[in-house]
Amino acid sequence: MTPRNPVPPFPAPFRVAALLATALALAATAPADAATRARDLGIPFDGTPGPLNAVTDVAGVTVGHATVIRDLGRGRAARTGVTALFPAGSGSDLPAPAAAFALNGNGEMTGTLWVAESGLLEGPVVLTNTHSVGVARDTVIAWGQERFPGTARYSLPVVAETWDGFLNAINAFAVRPADVRAALDGARAGPVAEGNVGGGTGMVCYGFKGGIGTASRRLGPDAGGYTVGALVQANYGRRPQLVIAGVPVGREIPDLLPERGPGPEAQAPKPPHGRTGSIVAVVATDAPLLPHQLARLARRVPLALGRLGSVSTDSSGDLFLAFSTARPEGGSDSAEDALERWRAVPNGDLDPLFTATVQAVEEAVVNALVAAETMTGDRGHTVHALPHDRLREVLKRYGR
Repeated sequence: MTPRNPVPPFPAPFRVAALLATALALAATAPADAATRARDLGIPFDGTPGPLNAVTDVAGVTVGHATVIRDLGRGRAARTGVTALFPAGSGSDLPAPAAAFALNGNGEMTGTLWVAESGLLEGPVVLTNTHSVGVARDTVIAWGQERFPGTARYSLPVVAETWDGFLNAINAFAVRPADVRAALDGARAGPVAEGNVGGGTGMVCYGFKGGIGTASRRLGPDAGGYTVGALVQANYGRRPQLVIAGVPVGREIPDLLPERGPGPEAQAPKPPHGRTGSIVAVVATDAPLLPHQLARLARRVPLALGRLGSVSTDSSGDLFLAFSTARPEGGSDSAEDALERWRAVPNGDLDPLFTATVQAVEEAVVNALVAAETMTGDRGHTVHALPHDRLREVLKRYGR
C-alpha cells in the first residue's frame, strides 16, 4: 500500500538530495490534509468532546505555533519550532493553579520547582526541541518584561522539550528569539493546528511522524459541566507498541519505518525507532481545583499513554503539567481583601475529571499521528506518516 505523500528515491548526488529534502519537507507541512483528524477516520473514542475537540475548548486558553523549516546547506536542515499555550491569553499575567508530574525524567521542563512550591503557573507553557530550551526560556522572560514591566511572574517560565534530532539539525540551534516571539504573539483561541507544526515539527511517534495533537472532553451537568482539554507534543514510543482503540496497529503496520538519507554524513544520529523519545502533555480545565488535585490530574496522563501501548522506556522523557483557569479570588491582587478565597471540587467528585483527562490525552496523541505528514529533513532522513487507508483497514479487521 502506498503511503501518503510518498518520498521518491533520491538521485545519487547528495547536493540534489538535500534540495529535494527541503522541498519535500515544505510540502509535508502544507495544510492539504489539515482537516483530517482521528474521528474523521472513524476511530472510536470514549467521552464527549467540546465543540473544537481541542484544549482551546477551555475558555481563555490560547495556543500559538512557530514552525521553523530552513535549508542550512551541505545537506543539513532545520525541521523544528515552538508552541506556546497561555492559560488566559497573552494579555493576562494572572497566575493559574497548577501542578506538574514527571513519569520518566529523561527530559526537561523548566520552572516546575516553583510550580510545585507555589502551586501556580505564572505565564505560558512553551514547547520546543531539547537544544532550544535556553533560547525559549530567555525569550519568554524578555517578552514578559516588555508586556508587564517589573513583573516577577515571568522570571521562572515553564519551557518543555522533546528531541527532534533525526529530522532536525538540532545542534544548529535553528530556533531563534524571533521564532519564540512569533509563537507567543500568535497565540489565539479557536482551532489548533496539529501534526508538523510548532514544537512538533520534527517529532517522531511510534516510528511514524508525530508532533502536536489536541483534544477535549466536556462533562455532563451531573458532573459539573466542566471542560478538560489536552495538548501533547508526541515524540515517543517504538512501532510494535502502538495500540489505537485497542488494536495493535504497530504490529499490523510494521513497515514504513524511519529511513536514513543518502551520503556519508547520514551515519548519525541513530534512527528514532531504535531509541524512544519523549512526550510532553499539558492538561487544562475550567474546574475549580486545588494544586494537589491538579497533580492528581497530571498523574492520570500515563494511563492514557498506557492505553496507546507505551511502557515509558528508560530513554523517554514523560513530563506533564495540569492547570485550572478557575483562579482564587482576592489576596495580593486585590486592594480590598488580603485573603485569597479558593473554591474546589470535592475529592470524591474528581473521578469524571480523571476520566476526561485520560480520554483527552489518548485522543490528542492519535490526532497528532493522524494529522502529521511524511517529512524529509536533516541529512535526507525521512519519517513516514501513519497511512490513513491502512489504519482504517486494520481497525475494520479487528471490528473497530
